[in-house]
Amino acid sequence: PHCSHPTGSSRNGMLRSTLRSRPSICAGPLARARAPLARARVPSLTKARAQSNNTAAVETEHFELPLAGATRNPNLEVQDPNVARRVLAPIIAVRGHDPSFEGARGDWWWTGAKPEECAGWQAESQVLTSLPLPNHATCTRQDVLDYFDNTWTLTELLFSSLQSDATFYLQPYHQLRQPLIFYYGHPAALYVNKFRLAGLIPRPINALYEQLFETGVDEMSWDDLSQSTTMWPTVDETHAYRQDAYLMVRSLIENHPDLADGHAPIGQDHPLWALFMGFEHERIHLETSSVLMRELPASLVRQPAGWTREHPSVPEIENFKPIEGVDYPRNQLLKVAAAEVALGKPREWPSYGWDNEYGNSKRNVRSFEASKLMVSNGEFYQFVKAGGYAEQKYWTTDGWRWRHFRNAKWPTFWSKIGPANLHQYRLRTIFNVVPMPWSWPAEVNAHEARAFCSWKAEQDGEGASYRLPTEGEHIRLRSPSAPLSYAEPADDPVMNMSGAQFAESGSFNLNLAYSSPAPVDAGLGDHAASPFGDTMGNVWEWCEDDFHPLYDFKVHTLYDDFSTPCFDGEHNMIMGGSFMATGAEASVFSRFHFRPHFFQHAGFRLIATDGPAISDAVRLDGHGSYGAEPEGYESKRLLDEFMMLHYGASEDFGRAAALSDSTGFAQRVAQLTSSWMAKLDLKSGRAIDVGCAVGGSSFELARTFEQVVGVDLSAAFVGTAQKMAESGSTTYFRRDEGDLGEERTATVPPELRSRVQFRRADACCLPPEYNGFDAVLLSNLLCRLPSPRALLGRVGGPRGLVRPGGLLVVASPYTWTVEHTPREVWLGGVERDGQPITSSETLRSILAEEFELLHEDDMPFLYREHARKFSYVVSHAMVFQRRVEDADSA
Repeated sequence: PHCSHPTGSSRNGMLRSTLRSRPSICAGPLARARAPLARARVPSLTKARAQSNNTAAVETEHFELPLAGATRNPNLEVQDPNVARRVLAPIIAVRGHDPSFEGARGDWWWTGAKPEECAGWQAESQVLTSLPLPNHATCTRQDVLDYFDNTWTLTELLFSSLQSDATFYLQPYHQLRQPLIFYYGHPAALYVNKFRLAGLIPRPINALYEQLFETGVDEMSWDDLSQSTTMWPTVDETHAYRQDAYLMVRSLIENHPDLADGHAPIGQDHPLWALFMGFEHERIHLETSSVLMRELPASLVRQPAGWTREHPSVPEIENFKPIEGVDYPRNQLLKVAAAEVALGKPREWPSYGWDNEYGNSKRNVRSFEASKLMVSNGEFYQFVKAGGYAEQKYWTTDGWRWRHFRNAKWPTFWSKIGPANLHQYRLRTIFNVVPMPWSWPAEVNAHEARAFCSWKAEQDGEGASYRLPTEGEHIRLRSPSAPLSYAEPADDPVMNMSGAQFAESGSFNLNLAYSSPAPVDAGLGDHAASPFGDTMGNVWEWCEDDFHPLYDFKVHTLYDDFSTPCFDGEHNMIMGGSFMATGAEASVFSRFHFRPHFFQHAGFRLIATDGPAISDAVRLDGHGSYGAEPEGYESKRLLDEFMMLHYGASEDFGRAAALSDSTGFAQRVAQLTSSWMAKLDLKSGRAIDVGCAVGGSSFELARTFEQVVGVDLSAAFVGTAQKMAESGSTTYFRRDEGDLGEERTATVPPELRSRVQFRRADACCLPPEYNGFDAVLLSNLLCRLPSPRALLGRVGGPRGLVRPGGLLVVASPYTWTVEHTPREVWLGGVERDGQPITSSETLRSILAEEFELLHEDDMPFLYREHARKFSYVVSHAMVFQRRVEDADSA
């Protein structure tokens, strides 16, 4: 449903006037001791805020927007501002235009403290700096309040850069992330959701928003273009929600007894860990949102007053012919001796950390050579000018596919001036387009970094071979002359220095010391602990390792899907932080990751190796080495076996003929779903098959449902299912013995193919537009997920996968293994508090509030590996119906 009035209507104008005229939270500049907050709440615009649990009322106030904006990078060349305005036109046509979002924001904008009222405000420079990371053992209540206000207001200061309320709804040009309205509301929703999990608050603020803004996007590939039609709230509605969330968090800080003077250290088992989790989560999105803003047309953002300045090395004049040693420093290789490196943050360390940082691993790092400096724009320019983007020989297979898909010819943040062959560029920073700073690090993705390594090796000749550093090598670079030891908080600079102090010291460009990179040799003063530049800060450093857990890794129950979904062999590690990294992100213990095609404030340095770029990088299953045969669920062997499971004929199971009633499982579980839809006389409109594998159940559902969506994480599985939907058939290999076997063909009737769509997606992070299905099938999936509760949390609620009155069918053999699911989040098969826990009991408990169990049964199936080896498995099938009365109260 569409709203009957545009954003700029009189009703919205009334709210805007109220927002502008409301009192500030402080009578004057922030004092170190602040009185408890007393402030009237802003009148609500819609029933969504007056009656936060009234789902129907909220829905009527949302818009369904067409996709706006082209998929071409707007920063490839310097654009006329009129081009950006034309991109916004479709959004403005639906939502209207509010001129108060142009220029600087008024006092109405701040839902918490204004910048000049926050701790961290620099009176002399008139900017808000980032505070040090809190010490959980010594922080006072006022310290925590100050850090919260600093965090919250930095977010709002960053978002005040957006020019036009329509910009909040503009999807990134690559369509791989949500529009910025999501990231404006997302941090607030996380505070609420994690506080509820920790038992800090009893109820939601707005259950719809807490589901709508809960989960972001982790795209599967560079061409996984989102076609989201999510009906986002207005900026004013989201603004009011943020205000409610701010009041809730502040009240908790002001009143929780365990923040009193002399409190005990706040560790991972304390409910207040959720509070610090909220701070650090918001700071992560401070950085990721800044990247999304950097990808917008430059005329749609404006550097806010009060935001940290760019590094003073920004050139004042254009220079299109950089000279090595003049415009950018000469780089050189330095030797690093072999040594053992200890990885892992001690669990008793008195600051917040994400689950992947804890544990303990030791790496025996061989001797190596590394470039003293990160690769600069000037160095990378030589690769661009030499035609490196046009030569496939320099690129990995995936890298070349990405480059070809994006038609990339130079780094994404470089803006071309004039004809392409002149190679004249400026640099897009977060808010500005500036003359190219050739001495700053080249900010590229991992594909581009690896291509440069190959090109550079060819240029240097004589058996030269370069690659990216491993995690262990990166740690060695921080202290190559002696073993690195972090023994006390003084050893973690971000726990002791604000961004302004980092800038004054000239050490690391970290914690918002500046709002841009700095020259790659800027941190090499007399104070430098390492002869290598940018071992911390400036820009993140791409590593060869897949993102992986350390030994003795444990998920945290408050955020059990923070890291585990990305232990998939498809995310490269990044280390060291960036100029935008603050708080725990800027800690010496931080370990983060991105897919190799994604852009962050990230660059790289060269590691010289003996031979063809060998390394001891950690590789996870499915990613043995770049260009190697896929393993696990991407392997050809497993694909063939799943094709047999979904489409095999009875004669293929000859030696197990006595168990013939156990074949055709994919079809039988779909028929179970359809039969219960008929029994209940429910409309068979839309169904989703989560964990669809090669699509057997999806196609069977299409016999009775008008539209079926099949989603799976495996690219091989989804690609095969899509081929079946498009052509009606595909071949696979039935293995009989060793390499012997026969080719088989699976077919799908044409009347079913048109009703099914397949998409690659993570079941723990499904796209937000997936909601309101008549039936949801989760077949043999839960015990293969890193966070089964993350998926189960999506089935209900205001924007649940299952519509009120709809059906949920769960089938699982409960084969829990730590290979797929951390033991801490198994639904069953363990003892807790001395009591045995079964998965079926846990499922009933999780779903009891919104779903009624209608039926359960055992469903056996045969899994064929070859002619003489079969696995007989019994899945437990449960049929639930979502209660209709829960639609309004969820």
